[in-house]
Amino acid sequence: MVTISHVVQEILNRQIFLQEAIEHNIVSFNRLAENIKPDIEAEIGKKVKHSAIVMALRRHAEKLEKTTKRPSFDYFRETILKTDVCYIIVEASPTALKKIQSLYFDIDFKKGGIFNVTQGNYEVGVITNQRYKEKLLDLLGGEKILNVVENLVVISLTYSKDFLFTPGVMYNILKFVAWENVNIISIILTFQELSLVISRDDTVRCYNILERLVKTSKNSSKNI
Repeated sequence: MVTISHVVQEILNRQIFLQEAIEHNIVSFNRLAENIKPDIEAEIGKKVKHSAIVMALRRHAEKLEKTTKRPSFDYFRETILKTDVCYIIVEASPTALKKIQSLYFDIDFKKGGIFNVTQGNYEVGVITNQRYKEKLLDLLGGEKILNVVENLVVISLTYSKDFLFTPGVMYNILKFVAWENVNIISIILTFQELSLVISRDDTVRCYNILERLVKTSKNSSKNI
């Protein structure tokens, strides 16, 4: 038998940001109950009491408080910003990857060069500096270019090795970025860096968010 509590939990599981707001104690259970009441009644197939929904929400909030473990941000060391970046996507083919790889020898990494290649089942994406765009497009002559996205920046967080083995850290970073309505074009992850590829228009907001995480991390380390 489907219960009010079960349906409430399913609704909250589908709306992660709402669940986050409950964890931070910034949600009115009365108003939330009014909002989700039609969905609950449709699922159960009969009228339900407002007070019963409120009670189910409160119980779920108590459960979250007991089980949720918030990861600390004592992993990050610095924020690095690289501008004038482009993202070129080409249809995967036996020759496309070889042509892309030949650009590697032209990249000046000591002067901020970027060369990140992601191979999927049907396409290959290349994130590189704007100054290498025309060279890469020339190399890809004869290949099917699916998209060229310009006016991008890459914001990177350097971190300690513990980052890779701590559940929830990635989610919390992306959550803060999403709350600021910053669209992430791509994510680059290495053993020492997490890099977000975003539009140049979102640079200031995203950089400030990540800088706050780094400062929080440094303050946490000093208190240990």
